[in-house]
Amino acid sequence: MSAAPVVETSRAGQAGTLGLLLAKTLGSWAMILGIITVLWIGLLWAFDVSDFVGKGPVDVFEYLFREEGSAEARAEIWSLSMVTVRDAAVGFVAGMAAAVALAVFIVLSRVMEAAIMPLAMIVRSVPLVALAPIIILAVGRGTAVVAVMGGIVVLFPALVTIVFGLRSVTPQIRDVVTVYGGGTWDVLLKVAFPSALPAFFSAVRISVPGAFTGALLAQWLATGEGIGSAVVSAVSRSQNTRVWALVVVITLVSLLIYMVAQLVENLVLRHYDMAQKA
Repeated sequence: MSAAPVVETSRAGQAGTLGLLLAKTLGSWAMILGIITVLWIGLLWAFDVSDFVGKGPVDVFEYLFREEGSAEARAEIWSLSMVTVRDAAVGFVAGMAAAVALAVFIVLSRVMEAAIMPLAMIVRSVPLVALAPIIILAVGRGTAVVAVMGGIVVLFPALVTIVFGLRSVTPQIRDVVTVYGGGTWDVLLKVAFPSALPAFFSAVRISVPGAFTGALLAQWLATGEGIGSAVVSAVSRSQNTRVWALVVVITLVSLLIYMVAQLVENLVLRHYDMAQKA
């Protein structure tokens, strides 16, 4: 029996699975957009917000696509959004890397847990606005401040989630690895990390919005770049439609990246489950 039909069937199945997951992700994205739009219009109506301050979807659409300077506005907002995405990526990577490293220390040593967790909770509980002057004095106003401020927002929820995942290894599996001559690092690398994949991806999904929050705060308080700075500038000039457009665009971008992270999670976990069944 030729293996070619089997390979083609497997590839077709994988393509079908990818298409199904993509369709579900797009469907979720469309549903969330619909809910946000309904809430947006409903809250403006419920609180009777002045037309001068509160702008609806139609106002934002006209600002971005129908007015004389719409092309320039779109180009500028897109450029600002990419700066914010870059800063969010810096904060996300810094926070997730720190979370994984600290989670390993915590899982390996109860002493390290007693030292790290209270400090992490203290840093997380202090408002970032209050910490900003100290961080700026310590690291300046460049990429380092973006990494630190974004990393602080990302760190704590990711740390707690990853630690929970790494500790999900049952004593029986740990004993099996030990019986076959494995040590603590073998349990961690060969058992704990694979079993923590769902927790890790949950931490990723939780951290994506946090990374954007950290980036916007860093841009507002420190760097003077991107959407965070542009919103403050537009508010000070009473450019209310521009404010809403900036917020809408960065919200859509962050939501899209969140959905991409969710799609990657579904693909990786599905592949891992198939590998285990095989």
